[in-house]
Amino acid sequence: MHLLVQTAANDGSFHGPSIDEFFPAVIAFAGTPFELNRIMLVRFFAVIVLIVLFWIGTRNMRVVPRAFQSLVEMGFDFVRVSIAEDLLGRKDGRRFLPILTSMFFMILFMNLTGVIPGLNTAGTSVIGTPIVLAIVAYVTFVYAGIKKHPGGFFKNSLFPAGVPWPFYILITPIEFFSTFILRPITLVLRLTFNMIAGHLLLVLFFSATQYFLFTAPSFFKLFGVGTLAFGFVFTLFEVLVAVLQAYIFTILTTVYIQLALAEEH
Repeated sequence: MHLLVQTAANDGSFHGPSIDEFFPAVIAFAGTPFELNRIMLVRFFAVIVLIVLFWIGTRNMRVVPRAFQSLVEMGFDFVRVSIAEDLLGRKDGRRFLPILTSMFFMILFMNLTGVIPGLNTAGTSVIGTPIVLAIVAYVTFVYAGIKKHPGGFFKNSLFPAGVPWPFYILITPIEFFSTFILRPITLVLRLTFNMIAGHLLLVLFFSATQYFLFTAPSFFKLFGVGTLAFGFVFTLFEVLVAVLQAYIFTILTTVYIQLALAEEH
C-alpha cells in the first residue's frame, strides 16, 4: 500500500480507497505460517519502537528523573492510577498492572502507525491483532474470577443470586452469551472497525487532494486545498481516536476483571 492510493487511472478518473488495501501482497515466506506482508512489518516496527523507547526510558532510573524518564513514568502512572488502581484498588491494580500496561501501549503504538507517513496503516486495522488482544483480555478476566472464587465463578456468572429458578431458563443463556462471547467480540470489532474507518477516510482525503491538484481541470484544483485541509484536521482527530481506542480497550478489560473479582461471585 502506498502513501497515497493511486487515484488517477489512465483515463484520469478518480478511484477512492478500497478494502483490498488491508490485504497487501506477501513480501516473504509465502505459503508458510510465518508469511509476512506490509501490515505484519508495520506491527513489528511498532513493537520494536515500543520496546526500545521503554528500554531507553528505564535503563538508568534516577531518583530525580531526566526528561525522557519522566515521560515514561507518566505513561506508566497513567495506566496505574487512572485505570488499574482506580478500578481494581491498590492490591489488585498492582497485580494486573503489567498486562494492562502492555495492552494499552501496544494498542496505542499500533494505532498510531496509521498516521505515520510511509507506514499509513494501523497495525490493529486487520483483525488478527485485535483477536489476540481480546483473547488475552478474556483469559485474564476468567483467570481472575476463578482465582478469586474457585468453584463459584462460573456458577454465579451464569446463575445470578436472587433470581427465581424458572427464570434461569431465560437468564442463563443471556448471561453466558453476554459474559463469555459478546465481551471479546465487541472488544475486537470496536478496535478493528475504528481503525479501518479512520484509515479509509484519511486515504480518501489525501487521494482526493492528489486527484484535484494533479489531474482535475484547472478550476477544480481549488477543491484540493479543501481536501488537504480536511486531511490534516482528520489526521489530528485520528491521533485522538488512536489514544481513545487504546484507553477504551484497556479500561473495558479492567472492568471485566473487576466484575470477575466482585464479592457476589
